[in-house]
Amino acid sequence: MKIKYWFLLSRVPFLSVLVAPYILGSLLAGRACGIFNLPVFIFGLSGAVLVQLVAHYSGEVHDLAEDRLSVVLEKNFFSGGSGVLVENRLVPKNVIILNRSFLFLAVAVGLILQGYFRTGSLTLWLGMTGIFCAYFYSTPPLRLVSRGIGELLIAYAFGWLSVNAGFYLQAGRFAMLGTWISIPVACSVANIILINEFPDYLADKQCLKKNMLVRIGKENGSRVYAALAVTGALAFIFSLAKGVPLQTGIFYLPVLFLSLGLAYRMLKGGYRERVALEKMCGLTILVNLGTTLSYLLGLLFRYKF
Repeated sequence: MKIKYWFLLSRVPFLSVLVAPYILGSLLAGRACGIFNLPVFIFGLSGAVLVQLVAHYSGEVHDLAEDRLSVVLEKNFFSGGSGVLVENRLVPKNVIILNRSFLFLAVAVGLILQGYFRTGSLTLWLGMTGIFCAYFYSTPPLRLVSRGIGELLIAYAFGWLSVNAGFYLQAGRFAMLGTWISIPVACSVANIILINEFPDYLADKQCLKKNMLVRIGKENGSRVYAALAVTGALAFIFSLAKGVPLQTGIFYLPVLFLSLGLAYRMLKGGYRERVALEKMCGLTILVNLGTTLSYLLGLLFRYKF
């Protein structure tokens, strides 16, 4: 029965937010360089999953006070974490032990990739920056989420890093196209973090969790959300001019309309309506996955380097 709660605690469906960009970077290397090493891909994918689980578990343990309060103040499917620790279904100490185990395993994967598979001298460094962002986003003493920069570092880890690490592990180098592709992904994942802070706003404020939204307020937060949505859309269009197959834009059109529609809804104060906010939280995740999927489909359909 506890397996169910570990599954919920791990928030397995949300692993796609990191896994999909990693796959995208690997596919880009295959299309652009004609290189694809399956064992490297699998080890890299395992490392990516471990890093995201570290982020999930760290948040569940160190945001417990806020999560308990958030459930009372503004219940939302996307608020209060997974709810597993809030409902005392698992012991926090056991989560901490498993989290540290995954942390060491992630480092081991990086050592194997760099030392055995010779994926490049920057392999371990890239992995460590991802681990740093994932672990210290919620974990004291750094607790980056309370310093107003956690959202930016998550955008880096789940945006630029996930795409370009996938490329680097295969090709042993970086490509500028990987950066252009990663910008819309980074903007959309930053919006996931940002909009999920709205239902937690009161709880975070009372618990002195000074994330970006607590610092700037909901109205300014809605403007930042809209700005990120527009920036992501413009960056996607720009990437088409930098070498991404033009057909990719066709797959992206529904995502573009959805993203801009959500931005408009936020600017109009949609975040003030609890039911509407919950839907927008879910749709923001869809924008992120849709952005990555558009690139994947475009690369699979046709690629011109």
